Amino acid sequence: MILAIDPGTYESAYLFWDTEKENIESMGIKKNDDVLKLLKDCGNIVYPSYKFVIEMIESRGMPIGKETIETIFWIGRFWEAFEGDKEDKERVYRREVKLHFCGTVRATDANIRQVLIDRFGGIQSTKKGGKLYGVKSHIWSALALALCHAEKTENRE
Repeated sequence: MILAIDPGTYESAYLFWDTEKENIESMGIKKNDDVLKLLKDCGNIVYPSYKFVIEMIESRGMPIGKETIETIFWIGRFWEAFEGDKEDKERVYRREVKLHFCGTVRATDANIRQVLIDRFGGIQSTKKGGKLYGVKSHIWSALALALCHAEKTENRE
């Protein structure tokens, strides 16, 4: 099971991905304090088979603003809150996700979303009863993080 987080300044998206069933077990967008509680509840002390993946912000040579700094602050808090071992946690950069799914760093969120929809059976997968039903907004990024991590891990083994 993978718990993937797309962090934000005030709210963050989370997604639980079952790697064996290739299925979303749970997902949502919550206030950061609520995500922090979720992470504390899901640490590896309670659920030893969970892996934690979070999107990390990378420097692109430009100045950053207050909101980016606040998001980085939350990434650190989320990282510490998940009580798993170091090997059970991974920071994934957006560039890595873009290359994994689209083969170029110029890919947009819309490009990645379309790849995910195509992979799971087209637009029907987003309709009621489909595997991607209910995925919206930043949850798409959390799903991309989970799949990128799962597929990289699978290829290493």
